[in-house]
Amino acid sequence: MATQIISDQLVSVDEKLRGLTISEQALPSPSSPSTSSNNTQPGPAVVTPTTQAFQPVPSYPKSSLTLVDRFIDEPRSLRVAVIGGGLAGILSGILLPAKVPSIKLNIYEKNSDFGGTWLENVYPGVRCDIPSHVYQSTFEPNPNWSDQFSPGAEIRDYWQGVAKKHDVYRFARFGHRVDAITWDESEGAWRVAMLDLGTSETKVEIADFVFTAIGRFNDWKLPEYPGIKEYQGVLRHASHWDADFDPAGKKVAVIGNGASGIQLVANLQKTVAHLDHYARNKTWIAASWAGDERTLEPQPYTDEQKKVFATDPQAYLAFRKALEDKYWRRFSAFFRGSEQNVELRERFTQIMRERLARKPELLEHLVPDFSPNCRRLTPGPGYLEAITEDNVDYIRTPIARFTATGIVTADGVERAVDAVFCATGANVNMVTPFSIQARGKDLRDLWDPQAAGKDGAPGFPYTYLGLATPGFPNLFYIHGPHGTGPSGTVPHSVENQLALFAKVLRKVSREGVKSITPSKRAADEFVEYADAFFTSTVLSDHCSSWYNGGKPGGRIHGIWPGSAGHVTAVRREPRWEDWEYTYLGESSNRFAWYFGNGWTRREATADSDMTNYLKLPDQVDLRDIHESWWDLPGDWSTAPASS
Repeated sequence: MATQIISDQLVSVDEKLRGLTISEQALPSPSSPSTSSNNTQPGPAVVTPTTQAFQPVPSYPKSSLTLVDRFIDEPRSLRVAVIGGGLAGILSGILLPAKVPSIKLNIYEKNSDFGGTWLENVYPGVRCDIPSHVYQSTFEPNPNWSDQFSPGAEIRDYWQGVAKKHDVYRFARFGHRVDAITWDESEGAWRVAMLDLGTSETKVEIADFVFTAIGRFNDWKLPEYPGIKEYQGVLRHASHWDADFDPAGKKVAVIGNGASGIQLVANLQKTVAHLDHYARNKTWIAASWAGDERTLEPQPYTDEQKKVFATDPQAYLAFRKALEDKYWRRFSAFFRGSEQNVELRERFTQIMRERLARKPELLEHLVPDFSPNCRRLTPGPGYLEAITEDNVDYIRTPIARFTATGIVTADGVERAVDAVFCATGANVNMVTPFSIQARGKDLRDLWDPQAAGKDGAPGFPYTYLGLATPGFPNLFYIHGPHGTGPSGTVPHSVENQLALFAKVLRKVSREGVKSITPSKRAADEFVEYADAFFTSTVLSDHCSSWYNGGKPGGRIHGIWPGSAGHVTAVRREPRWEDWEYTYLGESSNRFAWYFGNGWTRREATADSDMTNYLKLPDQVDLRDIHESWWDLPGDWSTAPASS
């Protein structure tokens, strides 16, 4: 017990301090051994008054409170489940263990490896439309990217390599598909139900906290056209590509002109006999996200460039900063009528006109009425040139139905094809593919657009700061609703979000918090702010995008209401006053478990450094002096788990 450790060690510590002797009467007396052996979910704590060796002063106020016999610097071990093994899941497996002492982490991933979208998407031409040196972790720069816009397989290999370097694989539970999570109020924990895809066994595991890291475009599905099940040719979604299919010399159809559809058309056109491209929506084809010109052909880095990046860290850092800075400067182009947005419209229109020179009549079918940035920009190197080729038909007439051999449009024309590829995206309303039940509610029902207004359901991703939802304790979203700003970069945003979540977990593990959930008032006021903010931006134009759940003019929930710098500032420190808490233990006193016996373990350990705050003057930065969470006397970051 804690008091016994103090009794054993304190005299030794004091003897080191000039040989002074301490009366045994001044030490906390040992208590009976704790009956709790579960480090992850404490039961009723064994308590011992740390001052029981003293005779109480008769006139001193009496207290009925008994103190929990634990050290304040021994955090409670937390069982944490992360659902998803893409970029966000990998970064979770690096940053959470580094920042949260005594965490017990599991990362559940339905696939056989890490990689997320870059593991699943293998269609021809798949690559990131953001420069490789921007789409990487801030703390794991890769000087060896082959291309300015690397292919998907290289991106997958990079993130898997980062996971291996930081030993994230030790947390991985591959081949496990989470089907439901249910909150147990009495235990203060989630029951995570999953299917082991290797054995077909259903399992239930317990987690104190659940983090969803499932991505925004993971829940893909085929369109529900009449007759689609009767089609006898090859039918695939772009996110479920058949690597054995050879399109050479075949007649194919591509449905959709989002990011994946644009990449597919540009690459398939060169090898197929004929391509029917069904494009229902108009869309802006951008040069690139930050204005640099992209081409369909590779834009490789030379060996000399890669050598400089690898051997001159300062030069590589300067290159990274200059490149990434462009992505922080894009915010003004999101405002309606701004000079920057007007310039984008003019420049994109001119680019599209030039690239459609062989078939200028297509321009009116492609240039949208809505402003650039209403939808996510889609750099389309080679796409516009491809749809002007003789072996491509650009079809805007709506699809009426499928037949056994092809597709019939609303005008009655049937076009036979050997294969149909659906680049129709994924479920963009951000409703999770698994049930999340707590306190009599299912989050899927609350967020379902079809349920809006029923039993108080908002019908959209209702959150507090894009982090959590009232009524669903100990549940957080990584890179979910309002996850990133319209500027900045995804890896930086995810890393900052995880830094905030680490602060939440440290607070919970240290202070005896059983559950934490945002207040309804705080969430309501955040939604109110977001609605007010987006009205002045082109995001609220009448277009269909994943920003608004695919509903033109719908509420924006896919992106942060502010710049990348703005969301970074908001996430720097939690607003603890916006949260509601329940506490461990039988006592209603919030300090009974947290403050424990009034001691730190470090004070009872002879070789601990109680003055690690003392440094050489040139090592002191007054901006963060005495603020770092790990620099408590004795180094709290290495404290053992507490029951």
